[in-house]
Amino acid sequence: MPEINGISVPFIPIGDYSGTAPRIKGSKDSFEAIFQKELEKVKFSSHALKRLEERNIELSDDEMNKINTAVERAELKGSKDSLVMMDQTAFIVNIPNKTVITAMPIAESKENVFTNIDSVVFAI
Repeated sequence: MPEINGISVPFIPIGDYSGTAPRIKGSKDSFEAIFQKELEKVKFSSHALKRLEERNIELSDDEMNKINTAVERAELKGSKDSLVMMDQTAFIVNIPNKTVITAMPIAESKENVFTNIDSVVFAI
């Protein structure tokens, strides 16, 4: 029976399996590299997704890039929980997990007080 990485498999592998992550067709990066890039992007908690929907906040690719850049900048400074301000929207982001916790239009912020944050980043 053929083996892959020392494990017997009940099929004949197509091509020469070298044990490295396969390349994605049309891409210079391996699956592992693409997967790692996706893990490094900002995610949204279920709570944040609900708030975005309730408050009719839609984010373009350009705005997502701004948020990702802001989170990277906060991470370089050692931030843990940050208020990311972009245009007229405020995002509370857990920096180590790269996760948006909540989002709100600044105009809807009743008291304009944000607690339990250690930094503010302007996403420009």
